[in-house]
Amino acid sequence: MAKAREHTRFLISLYHTPPEASRAVFYSVVRAGHLIAGRDHRIERDHYPGHELILCLRGRGFVRIGGREHAVEPGALAWVNCYHPHAYWADAAAPWELYWVRVEGPGLDRLCQILSADRMPVISGLRVSEARAVFERTFKHLQGHAPEAAALVHAEIARLIALLFQARLRAGGVTAGETEVPLHLQKPIQTMRLYFHRPLRVAELAAQAGMSDSTFMRAFKRVMGTSPIDWLRRERINQAKRRLIESADSVKEVARQAGYSDQFFFSKDFKKFTGLAPTEFRRRECGPA
Repeated sequence: MAKAREHTRFLISLYHTPPEASRAVFYSVVRAGHLIAGRDHRIERDHYPGHELILCLRGRGFVRIGGREHAVEPGALAWVNCYHPHAYWADAAAPWELYWVRVEGPGLDRLCQILSADRMPVISGLRVSEARAVFERTFKHLQGHAPEAAALVHAEIARLIALLFQARLRAGGVTAGETEVPLHLQKPIQTMRLYFHRPLRVAELAAQAGMSDSTFMRAFKRVMGTSPIDWLRRERINQAKRRLIESADSVKEVARQAGYSDQFFFSKDFKKFTGLAPTEFRRRECGPA
């Protein structure tokens, strides 16, 4: 159910249908606007496509996520994952004025989790002038017809997400383990991320950390929650998942790109980590060829 009574004034109200090709790779804004809420302004839904990012300019509002209510003060941004039951409304004593965008795109559910916005949807401590400028440039791009508009909107949403990360980092609210890796482990982890396709060995990674093999393995598991070899296997499978979705390369070729010399072992690992064979995963994600 959605309610927006006559006392609410929409200063900007934009709809946008991004090109199908851009939806798969860019953050796309499908709805956006600037409103001054009336006292009875309220949006309540069981589910709806996309994620809504709501910047409170003045006044006050509330959001309800997962059955819990959170106040939204001026300068704060509420991240609402609309795929789950949610509501947001104005404080009747001081109705809010807000900018908002509804965003679709790859990885937004995961970003919401990393920012802890699924549990703490209100992000304070933003650089408000920069956040406002992002919304205003996004509105401008949505109203134009430039061929590069989809890429420009994507860049603005990426900038807004960066501002949210900065605010959460300053407040210490980013999920533990996602951003803070001890200095001595940063080099080997970077090596595994960049060169996952190579036959890396524990001894090589331990040397980069300045540790013995056994000390490195204990330190790595303590911080990352798994062994270096299992972490590398997961990274290879994650890269393979992207290639299966984004390319038409054969499973054998994707296995090679991910660092597997044997397609059988690749398929075995892939099913272990995803529950699906590579061909079945591709079919589910991409549909029939």
